[in-house]
Amino acid sequence: MHQSRVSDLLGAHVSVQGGVQTGPGRGAAIGATAIQVFTKTPNQWREPDVSSETVSAFRNECDRTGITNIVSHDSYLINLATPDPVLAARSADSFVAELRRCQALGIRFVVSHPGNFIDEREAGLRRNAAAYTRCLETVPGPLMILLENTAGTGTSLGSTFEELARLRNEIGEHVRHRVGFCADTCHLYSAGYDIARDYDAVWTRWDELVGLGHLRCLHLNDSKTPFGSRRDRHELIAEGSLGPEPFRRIMRDPRFAGIIKVIETPKGDDEVTLDRRMLRRLRTYGRTRAR
Repeated sequence: MHQSRVSDLLGAHVSVQGGVQTGPGRGAAIGATAIQVFTKTPNQWREPDVSSETVSAFRNECDRTGITNIVSHDSYLINLATPDPVLAARSADSFVAELRRCQALGIRFVVSHPGNFIDEREAGLRRNAAAYTRCLETVPGPLMILLENTAGTGTSLGSTFEELARLRNEIGEHVRHRVGFCADTCHLYSAGYDIARDYDAVWTRWDELVGLGHLRCLHLNDSKTPFGSRRDRHELIAEGSLGPEPFRRIMRDPRFAGIIKVIETPKGDDEVTLDRRMLRRLRTYGRTRAR
């Protein structure tokens, strides 16, 4: 399916209402060649088991649709940087459960927001790295976690390139090869990286500090808020404060050709029409010359 576009690795975060096995079909319905899913309800602690029947149905749907480039996003409740020992233990248990579900399903990447340090940034960063290390040790295998840059709201870690690089470098060397990155365009812009007017400089700086070789996923989202707002509010592609140019350039940038690109933009009423429109828009950018 979609053989002419199978190499573009472009899609959306899709609903899995009715079970995770419904995700690939919803991706196919919007013309996606890659998708992002939740493997559980993201704002609840309940950890569902993945049955052998679900695994089989999910993999059959991947085969049927041809969508095999799939990333998961971890729960919104997880905070691996917290100083609260109860929340830290619960977060680690939840993250391990996420890794195990993804491993069973054959999902290769788990996108994870670095935690909120709450008390002191340096201590929070050390706690965050130590927790990622322990979780990866608990679930061995090829599965990778992708640290997502944040918008810089409150006490969140990971809004600067320096901090992202530091977090990865603090993770145990024996599991560090299983740690990559997901770059969100809205978060970059909100955190003070002007990819709209200084595209080349931003990605040069990323490469110098974080490394483009560690980038495995891009979240393509416009922003409802102005540059440097430190707010995480996604808008439709080219209809927010970033405008079309950074997305046009990303879609034509050979450095990102083999990287999964996922939109997390507003869905509208039917969860199909706007996603289809955004993916068509991005593919058109990829076929036309940048200004």
